[in-house]
Amino acid sequence: MDKILEGLVSSSHPLPLKRVIVRKVVESAEHWLDEAQCEAMFDLTTRLILEGQDPFQRQVGHQVLEAYARYHRPEFESFFNKTFVLGLLQQGYHSLDRKDVAIVDYIHNGLKLIMSCPSVLDLFSLLQVEVLRMVCERPEPQLCARLSDLLTDFVQCIPKGKLSITFCQQLVRTIGHFQCVSTQEKELREYVSQVTKVSNLLQNIWKAEPSTLLPSLQEVFASISSTDASFEPSVALASLVQHIPLQMITVLIRSLTTDPNVKDASMTQALCRMIDWLSWPLAQHVDTWVIALLKGLAAVQKFTILIDVTLLKIELVFNRLWFPLVRPGALAVLSHMLLSFQHSPEAFHLIVPHVVNLVHSFKSDGLPSSTAFLVQLTELIHCMMYHYSGFPDLYEPILEAIKDFPKPSEEKIKLILNQSAWTSQSNSLASCLSRLSGKSETGKTGLINLGNTCYMNSVIQALFMATDFRRQVLSLNLNGCNSLMKKLQHLFAFLAHTQREAYAPRIFFEASRPPWFTPRSQQDCSEYLRFLLDRLHEEEKILKVQSSHKSSESPGCSETSLQEVANKAAVLTETHCTSDGEKTLIEKMFGGKLRTHICCLNCRSTSQKVEAFTDLSLAFCPSSSVENLSFQDPASSPSTQDDGLTQASGPGPSKEPGVCNASAVAIACDSAVNERMVDSPNEFCCTEDTSVPNDSSKMLVNKNVPQKPGGETTPSVTDLLNYFLAPEILTGDNQYYCENCASLQNAEKTMQITEEPEYLILTLLRFSYDQKYHVRRKILDNVSLPLVLELPVKRTPFSSLSESWSLDVDFTDISENLAKKLKPSGTEEACSPKLVPYLLSSVVVHSGVSSESGHYYSYARNVTGTESSCQMCPQPETLAFSSSRNHLLGRESSTVVIEQDLENKDMSKEWFLFNDSRVTFTSFQSVQKITSRFPKDTAYVLLYKRQNSTNGLNGNNSTTGLWVNGDPPLQKELMDAITKDNKLYLQEQELNARARALQAASASCSFRPNGFDDNDPPGSCGPTGGGGGGGFNTVGRLVF
Repeated sequence: MDKILEGLVSSSHPLPLKRVIVRKVVESAEHWLDEAQCEAMFDLTTRLILEGQDPFQRQVGHQVLEAYARYHRPEFESFFNKTFVLGLLQQGYHSLDRKDVAIVDYIHNGLKLIMSCPSVLDLFSLLQVEVLRMVCERPEPQLCARLSDLLTDFVQCIPKGKLSITFCQQLVRTIGHFQCVSTQEKELREYVSQVTKVSNLLQNIWKAEPSTLLPSLQEVFASISSTDASFEPSVALASLVQHIPLQMITVLIRSLTTDPNVKDASMTQALCRMIDWLSWPLAQHVDTWVIALLKGLAAVQKFTILIDVTLLKIELVFNRLWFPLVRPGALAVLSHMLLSFQHSPEAFHLIVPHVVNLVHSFKSDGLPSSTAFLVQLTELIHCMMYHYSGFPDLYEPILEAIKDFPKPSEEKIKLILNQSAWTSQSNSLASCLSRLSGKSETGKTGLINLGNTCYMNSVIQALFMATDFRRQVLSLNLNGCNSLMKKLQHLFAFLAHTQREAYAPRIFFEASRPPWFTPRSQQDCSEYLRFLLDRLHEEEKILKVQSSHKSSESPGCSETSLQEVANKAAVLTETHCTSDGEKTLIEKMFGGKLRTHICCLNCRSTSQKVEAFTDLSLAFCPSSSVENLSFQDPASSPSTQDDGLTQASGPGPSKEPGVCNASAVAIACDSAVNERMVDSPNEFCCTEDTSVPNDSSKMLVNKNVPQKPGGETTPSVTDLLNYFLAPEILTGDNQYYCENCASLQNAEKTMQITEEPEYLILTLLRFSYDQKYHVRRKILDNVSLPLVLELPVKRTPFSSLSESWSLDVDFTDISENLAKKLKPSGTEEACSPKLVPYLLSSVVVHSGVSSESGHYYSYARNVTGTESSCQMCPQPETLAFSSSRNHLLGRESSTVVIEQDLENKDMSKEWFLFNDSRVTFTSFQSVQKITSRFPKDTAYVLLYKRQNSTNGLNGNNSTTGLWVNGDPPLQKELMDAITKDNKLYLQEQELNARARALQAASASCSFRPNGFDDNDPPGSCGPTGGGGGGGFNTVGRLVF
């Protein structure tokens, strides 16, 4: 029968005839044959299967072999033995090579035919060894896929025990050697199918024997981390990722990132190759593992690897967005890489040139999937342009391309950026490390205490949070200038863009420290603020003069020419400066004008003067502050009139109301104001002498002066401001010299604000000097801080009044505030001042019982002038400085309603607490309650922002695309410096990670993760205070 079959398949008969004869041969298999005939038939059919010249011969061989093996099983079992199979696997078949896939297919079919025979167990044992040998020989994908089919059907052939681990490892290596040189779709699909079969085999083995999984993955990592230039592992390894349980991510990433044996070069190679896996179609979870590894490296501060890999692969990842099969994973990885790479715009700018083409292409196809993808992509692009503003030439084409897609809110952008930075990654993967030294969850940067510099830090943070002022400083073109404003711009830029948790402002501190300030000693933040603003103002004036004489003079001129420039600047100061174009930035932002009007009560002649100010110093009303000082009542008790004024009880009915003797009682700010800035004495005495002359013209303030309206309620800033602006009777030692009368006369003095500043700075005069004990005492009275403040402004038509620039209100005696009495003024103009609404922007708090010790910190929030005041403030109403109880109470209740409305709008929840290097979220409620909960912590300096104002200081805004995040673009020199420092910071973090881990393990930290302002006073000197960070020990009397 074998001869007939052999002759038939090689004959030239028609194919249909051959099929009929073959069918007869198959049917004859049922008849009895001796062993030799069976063996001859098996040999012939084997030869047809393995060496058949055409598909018909191979098909005939399969049909006849299966028929005869079924009916003559013992004979086939004898033919298909270990020796025969081993020969096929090791030597091949005649001219057929042993690695030919036909041999594996033949053995696969043979096992099916003798599956029920006892000898199959011997074949299983044989194949367990042989398949391991074959895999070690790195078979081609096709052969490996056929072998995988065999092992999938006959799991008994898979090596067992330790050999199973070896088999899996070798199979991983084999996959790593797979290559597909064809670019035809058919061949590519076949290649992917073959790889999928092999990876499915590994998945089955991992499920059956879990002990093989980790060694297999270690082998995967060994392959992709190889630095051998002669070997490039196949992308086909990506097919294994989808079979790794996601629950193992944490364990595996920790193992990889903390293994000291894994070198940085190897990790870099591994990460780059994993990113290459994004191009593998149908592979799931590749993006998940790539992102997990990126986060793991960030958690252990391997920033060098992250920088190198991001810059090397970001364009490749972006290009994968063109391919639908891998687009979701590519977008996820691209988003993480860009959002986490926050120290420099370099990575984002690598893909910027390609964004517009991609957007236009996907917009044109109109597919729903493309639209959904573009929404995600544009959100990412907006985040990056917000973070790296300052490149309008690069971003304007992109903004135009994506203008039809929704733009995320600023709050959402900030949240995304804060959660994505490398320094924000969870460190759960590195249990040996404490919290990463990166920016806090607020996204704000602290300032390191350089040794009792909290007074500077608190002021700088308050100025930085003054949004309009910050933007103006950042927008200045100061290239080639080494001015103090340039240093402030540098500091603001670093506060906005550094990756550091806290920045050390050493250069700015040395440049801005008043010369009379002793380094590392207690200083007054209010005095520092005045000096700083004055320096910036004077410096800008000098620079303007220099620029106007640039042709004849240069910045490097001699001392004589510099003195001439300074003299010219001083002349400019004395001249009238009414137009905004002539004002300095400090004048535009903080400058206001105050008119002083004095009326002689004898001849009714008047004099007035308009002075410029940058801050107002508010004294406490007698009802609240005098009781803190040891005053003695005069021998003659004054009587209280209905109008609330203290009347002298001396002889004569024509006596004017008495006032506090300025030489006997005074309160002044503890700051030592520069002599050229303020003519009045730097400090004033507080006497406790009980022997007061019984002179009606020198009356002390009576303790029984009526309470401010509201009874025993806490005084508010509005009360102190009303008290500051209240009419005052000048009498006794404080009489006014009237030129018309040519003698000292009693007079009435009134003050009115005639021009309001953009930012109103209010200093509460809390420090008094006790002459007897030679110490400064602090007034610890609580003061209510209104979120909305209405400033009475009475603009004057006069333009010829004498004006002078001063950083504080320059009066003969600041202490006169104590002696003011509320009294209806006969000279009061009929018209009422306009009420200008202000919103509280920041509060600088002093913590301590005296100016000789304590700590400064600040509360602040972002407030701009674009918010509608009509929603925050009532309609303007008359503010009359009278003792009308009902009127003032009505104003207080109105303010309460306004503040409640603001809180309902969640505007009061956007507060930050800046405590040197520590920045946390807080709320306006915490600001309001700070003194009631911590009596030593009192508000000292307040910044209010004028609302509903259009300052016209610049024409740039976020809608133009130039100021993408509201802040202006930085100069290239400044951006380069920030980028360089950010990279240096990341390298420092990486190099010192081990040392910090040891410190974290040995040191106890009492900081609470959610802030401390609800439990401990922010200004406390303990471990929860903000004075640390500078590395300086606390010395008793020093502010730290």
